[in-house]
This record gives sequence, structure tokens and C-alpha cells, in this order.
Amino acid sequence: MKIRMMKHAWLLCLFTILTSVNTNYGQRISRDSIMQFVKTTSSFTIYKDNYIITGTKAGVMPETSNSDLKQQISFKHRLSKPTLPLDSYLFITYTQKSFWDIYKWSSPFKEINFNPGAGLGKLLFKDEKLIGSLALQVEHESNGLGGNSEKGSRGWNLVSASYSMFTSPRSVLQLKAWLPFQYKKDNPDLMEYVGYGQAAYTWEIKKSKLLFEVAGRKGASWSWKGNIRTQLSYNPFKSGNTFITLQWYQGYAESLLHYRESTSMLRLGMAIKPSNLLLYLY
Repeated sequence: MKIRMMKHAWLLCLFTILTSVNTNYGQRISRDSIMQFVKTTSSFTIYKDNYIITGTKAGVMPETSNSDLKQQISFKHRLSKPTLPLDSYLFITYTQKSFWDIYKWSSPFKEINFNPGAGLGKLLFKDEKLIGSLALQVEHESNGLGGNSEKGSRGWNLVSASYSMFTSPRSVLQLKAWLPFQYKKDNPDLMEYVGYGQAAYTWEIKKSKLLFEVAGRKGASWSWKGNIRTQLSYNPFKSGNTFITLQWYQGYAESLLHYRESTSMLRLGMAIKPSNLLLYLY
């Protein structure tokens, strides 16, 4: 059943990405417009979603044992303008994801995952028009527990390369590949579950009001290990970037501690998102 669901989810993800690609859109945005955007945008911005969502396992009766609260904080700080060699720029990122058993007695935190990183980014232009962006990053992710794997310690390091592009006036596609290192001591089979890359797609269905997102990873094994995360977000306010968001996570490695466990979680809550779709690219 789980294998069938993963196959269907991957086919949905692939169909969404393939039908969205329109490489000509980015060429409508001029270099001057982008440079003006850089000048007027704060160097400190949202990186990934900042959210608080709660829910339970999909398709079962909610209970304290299968329900939780998931929260994430994430930011990006640009250390320089794109004036380095090849018009590149330096940046740092930090993401912290927590799983909180809020419905259990004493409401303990189940796990916290820490993900700092540093990178070099570059906007790509052709004939003075934007066509996409590249980023090289060094990242670390761990659950902050000392000791060995028997005590719950999980962690890995990676060097990654990503390419982002507008596929339409209101959608962004990102492809990211990574090379892991120093991970076999705590979690030697981690790549079988998280793989060596990710594809993510963001579609602004209605400007500043309704967004759809899907991201997928395929594990390195021949089985259908991996994960799909889909998210639908609606802004009920006249302005601002606070959304009501519904997230469905299907697959493995939602948390580092239990990366070998497959789960299907449906959660609802509030999210703060980048205020401009260009920030997904930049």
C-alpha cells in the first residue's frame, strides 16, 4: 500500500513539473529590474517557510499517539551584493525544524533538527534578461544529540548545487543535487532514504493569495523509498505574507531520528512565506 502511494505521489510530482516548464519566461525580466530588486530588498529574508502546523496520520482516527505539532523557522542572510567575481554573492542560511508531541502528557519535544549552511549564489542572464540562478552550498544537518547512533544521534554534511528558474510568471522550479560526507558513523544507510537530490515546484495560483507547492526526493535504493511533500497555502488577509497552510507529507525521513520510518502526515496551521516570488529564486 505504501509503495503504491509513493509511486502515485511521484507520478503526480513528475507530471506537475513537466507540464509547468516554460524556459522563456525568465527572459522577460531585465538585469536592471533585478538589480533594483536587490537594492530595495533586505539582505535578511525568509529562506524556507516559517510555520506552525498540527495534525495527525492521514486516513486514521486522530489520537494522542499519532498526532503532533510541527514547527519550522528559516532565514537567509545575503553577506554581499552580486559584485564578487562572475557577479556572484555570498549568503548564509539557517533552518530549524521541530516535532512536538503537544498532545501527550507533559508535551515533550520529540526531536529538533538543525540545518545551518553557507553558500555562493549567482543570477543567470542571457541577452541582459534573467533566465535563472545557481547556488553552491555547504550544509550541516543534525538533531543535536551527542553520543552514538544508539543514543539517537543523527547527522550528515553535504555539498550541494542547485538551479532555480521561473517556469511561468507565477511559478518557480528548483533542482538540487548533493554530495554527502561524514554521515556513515551515525546513519550509514541515510542515502537510501533521502537520495542525492530533490525537485521542488512552487505555483502562485492567485497572486499573493493562493500557493501550491510540491517537493520530492527519491532514495538511492531500488525500492520506492523517498518522500513527497505537498502544500496548499491561502492568505486570508488583504496584505502581508501570513498564510493558512495545509501540508501533506508522505514517505521517509521527515525527521532524522526516525528516517527509516515511513509516515503519512496531514497537518494544518499558519505559515509566513517570502513576500515576493523572486525570493524563491534569489
